[in-house]
Amino acid sequence: MIEFNDVSFQYNQKDVAVKDLSFKVNDHEWLSIIGHNGSGKSTIAKLLVGLLEPSKGSISIDGVEINENNISTIRRKVGIVFQNPDNQFVGYNVKYDIAFGLENHQVPREEMNKLIDEYTKKVDMNEYLSREPQTLSGGQKQRVAIAGILALNSDIIILDEATSMLDPQGTKEIIEIIEELHNNYNKTIITITHDLNLASKSDNILVMKEGHSVLFGTPDEIFERRDILLSSNLDMPFGLRAAFLAKENEKLKNNKELIDTIWEYHLKK
Repeated sequence: MIEFNDVSFQYNQKDVAVKDLSFKVNDHEWLSIIGHNGSGKSTIAKLLVGLLEPSKGSISIDGVEINENNISTIRRKVGIVFQNPDNQFVGYNVKYDIAFGLENHQVPREEMNKLIDEYTKKVDMNEYLSREPQTLSGGQKQRVAIAGILALNSDIIILDEATSMLDPQGTKEIIEIIEELHNNYNKTIITITHDLNLASKSDNILVMKEGHSVLFGTPDEIFERRDILLSSNLDMPFGLRAAFLAKENEKLKNNKELIDTIWEYHLKK
């Protein structure tokens, strides 16, 4: 469904955002892209939706290489939810905001109303159709943005740091929606995230560092390479980290000693 072939991009002569990047995402696969700030994660998202053009290499969506002649068609296949959904709201209320994208796709009004009703129910926002987006919580805003993407029936859904501004409950709700999209809607999903707990639920993980791909594989394969994660300013999810420390310190006598070991580890970081 997605193929990056030796892609490079730089914002100016000094700063290379992405360098010689190649990877593939299969149809209906969930890929998480992780990395420290400035690693190139968000640049990948912008390249995918045609907001940026590679200085080298090629990007293909569903077997078609992106170019200036087909970018409008490609964008119908790809929907993106930004880190701050306020940046993509255009309507004075939730219903109109979702309708805006459908109107641009010339969806008939009767069908439009059905789609808005169906997908706001799916993300549990159907009772907020008359609310102004600015009055919603962070998690509610993200759910509205996801409903808008679902209504457009995009084959590929990109979530760019969609949980980074949310509290634990809001994060839990968004993760549950992503899992449902993956399991029941057969969407190809890319999550760009700092949250390794979220990344651990995906099919594959791409680890970025300074514009380069340093690891690609399943969550189990990635989390085995703790040395590379640490050198990329990343770390394992808490549960795996606790298991690793327990294994590393086999002589620990009880839970208190394990807790003390984990606490010491955090203080060192």
